[in-house]
Amino acid sequence: MWRILILAILMCTVSYAGVSAVTETEMLAAFWNLENFFDWTDGGNGVSDMEFSAGGNRHWTESRFWRKCHGVAKTIMWMADRYGRVPDVVGVAEVENRGVMQAVIRGTLLKKYDYVQVHAESPDTRGIDVALIYRKDMFRHVGGRSISVTRDMDGNAMKTRDILHVCLEKEDGRRYHFLVNHHPSKYGGENETSGRRMAAMQVMVSVCDSLLAAGEPDIICMGDFNDSPDGQAFGLVSGKLENKALPLYRSGRGTVRYSGKWDLIDMFMTGGEVTGRSVMDICFPDFLGVKDNAHSGMKPLRTYVGPVYAGGISDHLPIVLIVKKP
Repeated sequence: MWRILILAILMCTVSYAGVSAVTETEMLAAFWNLENFFDWTDGGNGVSDMEFSAGGNRHWTESRFWRKCHGVAKTIMWMADRYGRVPDVVGVAEVENRGVMQAVIRGTLLKKYDYVQVHAESPDTRGIDVALIYRKDMFRHVGGRSISVTRDMDGNAMKTRDILHVCLEKEDGRRYHFLVNHHPSKYGGENETSGRRMAAMQVMVSVCDSLLAAGEPDIICMGDFNDSPDGQAFGLVSGKLENKALPLYRSGRGTVRYSGKWDLIDMFMTGGEVTGRSVMDICFPDFLGVKDNAHSGMKPLRTYVGPVYAGGISDHLPIVLIVKKP
């Protein structure tokens, strides 16, 4: 009996990233780039769709697909052990279609949490989108839209992932605006592609400006920004949004690892009243990692290393935003 009582007391006082996991947290949000999360069928939607299919070069089979689904669910449930609850909201990147995340929230142990998905198809050439899932018992979906980024800073046409804007309302009437991002990569050269990331950031900031001008107090931008917090595009954010990743970046932590070095390209940015009561953390449970044989330490275990199936979930680590009660 005493052991049970002591455990209960610890659960009410344990804290992560400076926030009490149970007694002080109003909302827990997460984001995760799920690295080429395709279903196993070739729907005729391009090279990547064919490659990640049972008959494609990657031999992406139904069993491998479901293994990844259960791995995503396991990670989200692991967050409950660390933070005292499963996330109320999870944004994801690099999912092929609506059916992928439906499999995760309806075909795994996550089904007991009654997550609901918001998803919109993007014009991205790889056929990947962003999406958001939220707990139906915590929020009511009251609005939002899919926002296209069609031109770079020089006016050149481009196809990339849409920015997904979702407005969710809590039972007490408090509204949160979530913007899920996956900005253009550096493929083709960092300087050559910087105008693409600048354009995506400009669109995101413009949406936030409009929300703040309308008196909306709680804005949470999340995503894979394909750049470090000191990148050129983040100059557009300065003075308007707070980058919650900066303290972690300055301490040398990251979400992706190249040549033995961590980089932080997945992050949360907040605007309005929520800024002063939120903090970001990076999740790295043991089962998401593998020993880095070329360098010291651990690295994320990918689904594929080149053409070889490795059995992991992603080359990115998930991130969490802990929001204190007002």
